[in-house]
Amino acid sequence: MEMVIASNEPVRLSFLMALLRDAGLQPVLYDMNMSVLEGSAGAIQRRIMVPSQQADQARRVLREAGEL
Repeated sequence: MEMVIASNEPVRLSFLMALLRDAGLQPVLYDMNMSVLEGSAGAIQRRIMVPSQQADQARRVLREAGEL
C-alpha cells in the first residue's frame, strides 16, 4: 500500500475516496480512528492509501482533479 494524500478534512477525504473509487481504484482510509486517541485535536492526518500498483494512476486522478 502507498499513501497518495493525507488530510484532516473529512468532507475532502470523502470526496477524494469517491473520486478514486469512481476511477476504478481501491482506496483505503488509514488513521480514521486516531482522533479518538488524540482527543479530536486534528493533529494526526488521515491517509488515503491504494495498492502499490495503483499509486501512479491514483496520483494522476487526483492531479487531474486539482487535488495534488
